[in-house]
Amino acid sequence: MKKLQIVIGLIALLFTSSCIKNELPVFDSQTVVEFDAASWNANAAGLLYPVLTRVPGYGRAVLSSDPALTRTSTGIKKFRVNLVGQQNPNPVKVFYTVFAGTTAVENEHYKTLKGELTIPANSSYGEVEVEILNPGPPASGTPSFRDLNLILTGGDNGVTSSVNYRVISLRIAQ
Repeated sequence: MKKLQIVIGLIALLFTSSCIKNELPVFDSQTVVEFDAASWNANAAGLLYPVLTRVPGYGRAVLSSDPALTRTSTGIKKFRVNLVGQQNPNPVKVFYTVFAGTTAVENEHYKTLKGELTIPANSSYGEVEVEILNPGPPASGTPSFRDLNLILTGGDNGVTSSVNYRVISLRIAQ
């Protein structure tokens, strides 16, 4: 009798319990865009976005000990913008602008920005290009710094900007 109760108890336990099915997370809400470099750096003290004091090589994390990176480098700098969500079969235009708190002067520290970039069809990223100009030595003899703050404002086809990684700031040595 006791054996029968144990067998019935085990059968009842077998049918009343189940395995937990692990479901893979899928990002299926609205498609957003974000700056890739923002995820490589911590936010600046007191700000909700990073201040890039060094320009990383494409696809590399910012390392303060890297001798190839300088604040005073001029030329075209590329910043990757990720499309988070489903890829679009058509090209997606993404818009950006200069954000509040910018101290860099257009056509003195950086060339006029296009204000938009295109993420190609069936792709997950595009690039913002910023041309840093050489303003020459500072008048006082000691280097000073100017910040260029960029914000992604969204795009066509209902694409919005990510709340967490839509702003970056680039520090330019003068």
